[in-house]
Amino acid sequence: MKNTKAKNNDARITKPPLLEGVWERLQASNPLLQAFSGIHQTAPFTAIKIEHYLPAFDAAIDEAKKEVQEIIDNPASPDFANTIVSLDLAGERLNRIQSVFFNLNSADTSDEMQNIAQEVSPKLSDFGNDITLNKQLFDRIKTVHDQRESLLLNAEESTLLEKTYRRFVRSGANLNETDKAKYREITKELSQLGLKYQQNVLAETNAYELLITDKKDLSGLPDSIIEMAAQTAQSKGKEGWLFNLQFPSYVPFLKYADNRILREQIFRASSSRANHGNENDNKDLIRRIVDLKIEKAHLLGFRTHAAYKLQERMAETPEKVIQFLGDLHLKSKPFAEKEFAEIQEFAERAGFSGRIQRWDWAYYSEKLKSERYNYTDEEVKPYLQLEKVIEGVFSLARKLYGLQLIENTNIEVYHPDVTAYEVYNEENEFIAVLYLDFFPRESKRSGAWMTDYRSQSNVKGNPIRPHISLVTNFSKPTENSPSMLTFDEVTTFLHEFGHGLHGMLSQCQFPGTSGTNVYWDFVELPSQIHENWAYEKEWLDQFAVHYQTGEKLPEELIQKIQKAQNFQAAYMMERQISFALLDMAYYNREMPVSGDLKEFEMQAISSTDLFEPVDGSLQSTSFSHIFSGGYDAGYYSYKWAEVLDADAFSVFQEKGIFNRETADSFRRNILEKGGSEHPAILYQAFRGQEATAVALLKRNGLED
Repeated sequence: MKNTKAKNNDARITKPPLLEGVWERLQASNPLLQAFSGIHQTAPFTAIKIEHYLPAFDAAIDEAKKEVQEIIDNPASPDFANTIVSLDLAGERLNRIQSVFFNLNSADTSDEMQNIAQEVSPKLSDFGNDITLNKQLFDRIKTVHDQRESLLLNAEESTLLEKTYRRFVRSGANLNETDKAKYREITKELSQLGLKYQQNVLAETNAYELLITDKKDLSGLPDSIIEMAAQTAQSKGKEGWLFNLQFPSYVPFLKYADNRILREQIFRASSSRANHGNENDNKDLIRRIVDLKIEKAHLLGFRTHAAYKLQERMAETPEKVIQFLGDLHLKSKPFAEKEFAEIQEFAERAGFSGRIQRWDWAYYSEKLKSERYNYTDEEVKPYLQLEKVIEGVFSLARKLYGLQLIENTNIEVYHPDVTAYEVYNEENEFIAVLYLDFFPRESKRSGAWMTDYRSQSNVKGNPIRPHISLVTNFSKPTENSPSMLTFDEVTTFLHEFGHGLHGMLSQCQFPGTSGTNVYWDFVELPSQIHENWAYEKEWLDQFAVHYQTGEKLPEELIQKIQKAQNFQAAYMMERQISFALLDMAYYNREMPVSGDLKEFEMQAISSTDLFEPVDGSLQSTSFSHIFSGGYDAGYYSYKWAEVLDADAFSVFQEKGIFNRETADSFRRNILEKGGSEHPAILYQAFRGQEATAVALLKRNGLED
């Protein structure tokens, strides 16, 4: 079987064409196979049914194979246009179907969709391997690549050529036939394991409920959280107040609930997800995922999976990442230990005895912050009504980049909670479609993310503008109050909107270089830099008003927020470093993970951990970022990009936070350029120099 697969690598990659008339009938009955005819060619969400997906995938894969085979069979000598560009454009219909399906599988899934994902992922893996392991196709690419010095390509064209060539090499194009067959097996299995991991996390998240029937157990919780819990219970046909592991419920409970026993219970439930030895347990999946990635790295000539991934990152090597994390750790650990001691002392002054545990941290931290800065998150929330925050974020886009965002209710959406906007520039030219999806539901995975349903390109005078989606899990409105955000949720909105700007403002030529198709440790720069405006009075004054009185967010309260910006900054840095170290522990290794995963995890993060271990708690089994979210050997990129964002924002601080000249430079050199050039070149074009950690350490109060 393996040898048969290997020998087929050089064969024609098309299947027999569909029988005459079959394609036409299939296309006529399947909206996924038709030209999207909605406003701006948006997806026809309301017409798409669950039964459309599998036939659409099968037909689109066949079509994409035919398009690639035409490149291979082209009798003309390989050149940049007929090989590299044509390959970048091949499979457009399949890409569109994948975007719709997998985006909805994250934002509005079902058991049926998850089953389809498991069925279609191996097909997509096979299709990808059929392309990258095809010798005839790679020979054409290599011919063009070998001639690159004489082709007179511009920067973006050179980038696409190099990116295409390296993608094939990194996907096994130079392997012998036996190893190509092995590579196919590994990638196919990995495509299924990542999906299963995420499905298990979602199932475990949805399985837990904390039903409170005694009102005294609600002590300490804000009225808005109590009302939300009552509404959740009512929606489930239950009496009392229902809490769950969704962030808008879980985080406030840990922060405000006086009942320590219940805080411990909900914390243990969250921290032990997919670690119960049941059908949703992820431990064996983790071992298998890590083992397969090690095997794939070795097959491709790399010592570790981290070395493989970092070859195409700004950090370049695992050694640089470890050194980077170590330098930050040396700076932050002494401050983090001091912050921990402060919380311990504060808790004892408040009557607590013993060593504080993980389920105590948020509770006493919030009380200390309230005492020290004389404000709480709940004081700020009434001034951060979601609709007003949306206005504020849109006004920021207008001031910095001249954008106008206009809701269009005629654009189809995939769920009643979703709103769609048209985005225009100052010349009233259409720029993008933006979908906003704010509220949690059982069909949506946790967290917040940006994605796209169509990427930007402009090949041969055919401008394609992007369709961008931002997905979060903010608190829903209740019967008595609108959706009000915490300050942290405002920064989350700004973060994802920054990603969205990276996609919306892209002005690249090729799909493969546009938008967020950049190095993983550079992609967080546009998102993280926009978080900085949350602390600026000049921006908050534009929208932050009390939802009942219309009173502006008081200047005194803004000053308290600014002063509290560095509250427990070192602790948070150590926490992020611990995640990055755990990531590197799994992926910067040459041998499979053996022994108990809890012990492995504790050893990986021991230098950063300030708490006693918790029985049953295991970060790894719900660490979706690195096992199903693409951040494998890349979690460090949040801190890496934070260095960039602090350094870059210092220019705005120097010249004015709404300075159009600075914003135009950031737009022109960063947001519009996507991955058209190496990120170091793009950053220096904006900043005029390489980034240093000075601004970040200063911002976090870790350096004078």
